Amino acid sequence: MSTDRHAPEPAAADELAAPGPEGGPTDGSDGVAPPETDQAAEAPSEPPSDTEAAPDAEQDADGPEADAPVPTVTDTTADTTAEDADTPVTDTTAEEADADPEAASDAADDDADADESGATATGDAAAGDAEGAKPALSEAAAELAAQKVERERIARRKAEREAPIEAGAKLSGTAADLLAAVRAVESGAQPAPVYFDDAPAAPRPAPAAAPPQPRTPAPVAAVAVGDVDAVRAVLLRGGAPEALAAQAAAVLGEGAAERLAEDPWLLLAVAGVRPTQADGFARALLGPEAGPADERRSAALVGWLLDQAALKGHTALEAPILEKALAQYGVPDAGEALEQAIGDGTVLVFNEPLDPPGTEYAEGEEPPVRVLFGLEGCALAEESLADGLARLANTFGGAADWEKAATGPGADLIRAVSGHGLVTHTGGEAARAEPTALLAAAREFGLRAYLVAHAPHEGAVTVAGLLAGAEGPGRDADGQFALDLLIVLDAPQLDVETAAALVESVPDGARLVLSGDPAVLGSAGPGRVFADVLAARACPQSVSRIPDPGPLGELVSGIGIGELNQVEAPGKEVVIVPVRDAGEAVHRTVQLVAESVPRAFGVPADDVQVITPGHGGSAGTRALNTALKERLNPGPGRFRGFDPGDRVVHVPSPGRALPARVVSADAEGLHLDASGERIVVPQEQVESRVRHGWAVTAHQAVGVRWPAVVVVLPGDAAEALSRDWVYTAFGRAERHLSVVHGVDQALPAAVAQGLPKPRTTRLTGLLRALVASAEQPR
Repeated sequence: MSTDRHAPEPAAADELAAPGPEGGPTDGSDGVAPPETDQAAEAPSEPPSDTEAAPDAEQDADGPEADAPVPTVTDTTADTTAEDADTPVTDTTAEEADADPEAASDAADDDADADESGATATGDAAAGDAEGAKPALSEAAAELAAQKVERERIARRKAEREAPIEAGAKLSGTAADLLAAVRAVESGAQPAPVYFDDAPAAPRPAPAAAPPQPRTPAPVAAVAVGDVDAVRAVLLRGGAPEALAAQAAAVLGEGAAERLAEDPWLLLAVAGVRPTQADGFARALLGPEAGPADERRSAALVGWLLDQAALKGHTALEAPILEKALAQYGVPDAGEALEQAIGDGTVLVFNEPLDPPGTEYAEGEEPPVRVLFGLEGCALAEESLADGLARLANTFGGAADWEKAATGPGADLIRAVSGHGLVTHTGGEAARAEPTALLAAAREFGLRAYLVAHAPHEGAVTVAGLLAGAEGPGRDADGQFALDLLIVLDAPQLDVETAAALVESVPDGARLVLSGDPAVLGSAGPGRVFADVLAARACPQSVSRIPDPGPLGELVSGIGIGELNQVEAPGKEVVIVPVRDAGEAVHRTVQLVAESVPRAFGVPADDVQVITPGHGGSAGTRALNTALKERLNPGPGRFRGFDPGDRVVHVPSPGRALPARVVSADAEGLHLDASGERIVVPQEQVESRVRHGWAVTAHQAVGVRWPAVVVVLPGDAAEALSRDWVYTAFGRAERHLSVVHGVDQALPAAVAQGLPKPRTTRLTGLLRALVASAEQPR
């Protein structure tokens, strides 16, 4: 199948303020966090472009008609009876949808109204979809250490930043509202920073040798008790929950109490705190002195808005977008606020040329540019990544004769890699055979070649394991990977920081292949690395022509080009199960997982995965997991809602979601089995790091496939659907796909017209400039 599709991916939460979810960034029409609204969606991948004033309107501009036929197959696998309708289902709010952005201006008006009336965001109102991802809490000690080393490498060129989280106490009133909002992030009820997502990793293979030793997540960096006590005193003076003291002390660092007392808006650095809440805290501490024109408030808002944009996948924002958002939050002179932020070093400013490199201008004519603002971490990681990619392309020693190996699947890819240091490869699921063939060919020629993927894949190491030094070739004396060829699968799941860490570690003269399907949901973290490299055309691009087989392959391939076709499914590979409401959707889903699919296809219930657009709503992951647990593993939830045998998703660090199963629980914590690897999650981290996993979102599922998949599309999810979401969800099925369909014509409309919203990034321009510079005669 040819999958040279470079369409950017959609962003999913409509509130930037609600940090990104398990899996992904959130979304808003302008790419910045609109003032608080009551809608929070699951954080998908690509947020909207900041260059488009009305991206939603543009999405409807072309494509097949909305009433395109829905593929239909008679539902013979699910048995439905009238009395089945009363299956109990948890009814949660429908605030989360995978891609349900609101215009920033409208959201700003909502926020202004809420602020005037003294309203503050509560945990339920902010319920979103990040899996409790916290800004800087990695649970695998080795991985954390390795990531730190790589960040320091990048930081030598400049950057780094992270932060821990802690839960709190029983309060009431405004303090309780603030604590609830923060807890919503910690518990996964509201999207947490960088995910997401965010892209789940499948269970790791069981160790081959001795019994695995339980792994305990790395402890949170310690903060002096005296510092925490001092911060707690300031929080209490301002009416904020004292439970935020440890996190605020860790985020703000040395002198945290004094800094917070002098500048109360620094509280915005704590995950889950919103501007209206920080304003209330500032008024309590400063009195009438705390006003919308306060320079301290403006500076904090600039950083906070850019943080929220990063959660949606942006690495930078255009000046007009940022100025508009500041104005919506009551900053009287947004331009002056940005100048102040630049002068203080809060943000970096970039002038990105709009014309291609090498464009000639008349004497005295200024080249057109767009002004972008970004935070140091993302911006410098992106620059480091561009430098690293250009380095690999330019330091390659010369072409090799691999022609004798260039036969069968992967022949074109093998030829391209034989003569270049940097190559991209695009294709669907079947196209994974080509990088595998390349790996075998390279090893035949004596190269130290390695395959790396986000989820376990035959013959591959994981990205996390490679960076941590737990898998793969290890590092040489210079700290670089001891290899000659690195092939990266699932490249669309790379965010800029992870990609920079990988590329910085590939030695000069080695080859790097970035392989993936550009039509799937993108990375949980900021950036659109794979799409930007493709757009820059800075290296050879190998496009696979291997089609995905069978009715499922035909269906998914059509979705990739905007067509929802009817397919012949003689073996009932695709079954549509129409439903009238969310309650029926939940019941039919449970019936399919527990009875129909196992009986008709011989697939055990444990190998059937449910995928739905969001965590909230009457048929979101929470409601579905409640019903599925009741049917498949009923129990009292003795340990923080979990029982032995529960199927769960463990989020060891932002951007990773590992399927696992509960083994036991004790004073040490919750014991999990992740496909042979024993993990112990401390009690205090269970609420934010573990959730039931019979039903997941598409962002959690990307990169993994199951024998059978049930995709649930309740009526309230219609606005959350987009082409890449449908493509990703449907493409997770290997043998059988059931679609619990309650969105009517919204499904074909989403496939035809629901184009992903691009993220604002700088990597394409940086790469083009570096390529043009390398081509100029010395």
